[in-house]
Amino acid sequence: MASGCSKPKGNTGDDKRRSIQVMKQDTLARLYAAQPEARGAVQSAAGYAVFSNVGLTVLLVGGGNGYGVVVDNATGRQTYMRMTQGSVGVGLGVKDFRAVIVFHDRETLSRFVTKGWEFGGEAEASAKSDDKGGQATAAGSVQKGLSVYQFTESGVALQASAPLTKYSRYDELN
Repeated sequence: MASGCSKPKGNTGDDKRRSIQVMKQDTLARLYAAQPEARGAVQSAAGYAVFSNVGLTVLLVGGGNGYGVVVDNATGRQTYMRMTQGSVGVGLGVKDFRAVIVFHDRETLSRFVTKGWEFGGEAEASAKSDDKGGQATAAGSVQKGLSVYQFTESGVALQASAPLTKYSRYDELN
């Protein structure tokens, strides 16, 4: 249900790319305001990705999908991507969240763009609407060579889960 809501705005490829770029800039601005040290990590990395995701968790299972862009800091090349997520764990909630993934080396960046799998663990308690509410999120990755910053845009969630996320090229936009 919630996973169908997470698509870039617009009817044309150009509109969707613009929508993703606006989301990227807004997300980075919020990240840098909350964690100023993240700016240096993003700028000095091999590359980074910014994603928007809407997810739903009901009891033992959850899922979601989203979109984003990967930026190669050496070349400036941008690759638009989709994400699909499934999870098992305990929880209840629906949330709209943003993630910034920092790639510490070129090999990890390249592997992410070409293969795209990411597996991590997550524990969260959040309730947020607009600028009201709070969150406590711990996101992790079992993959070496990357760091993940994540925050809830809006929604309510109380969960502990092991998500499996598939990132793949958004062919329509590349």
